[in-house]
Amino acid sequence: MSQSDQEKLPDFEAAMSELEALIENMEQGDLSLDESMRQYERGVRLTRHCQTLLEKAELKVRQLGDDEASDEFDAQSDESADSDFDDDIPF
Repeated sequence: MSQSDQEKLPDFEAAMSELEALIENMEQGDLSLDESMRQYERGVRLTRHCQTLLEKAELKVRQLGDDEASDEFDAQSDESADSDFDDDIPF
């Protein structure tokens, strides 16, 4: 995808709204074949863009979840190590 195409791609919410409008226009059946093809191509670009944005968001959520799980594991390991140490004290 060229840089000019990337600049024309809106954020996720705007892309979804534009997709809905494209679908409505195409379903009405009043467009010429050329205009239908242009709108279809734009819809494909927007769909791919939205899929990419969703994949990036999902990856970020997974990474954050992994970080939290790792932090929880580290905290539990530290607590476990501290309690094991306390059990070894003979008094």
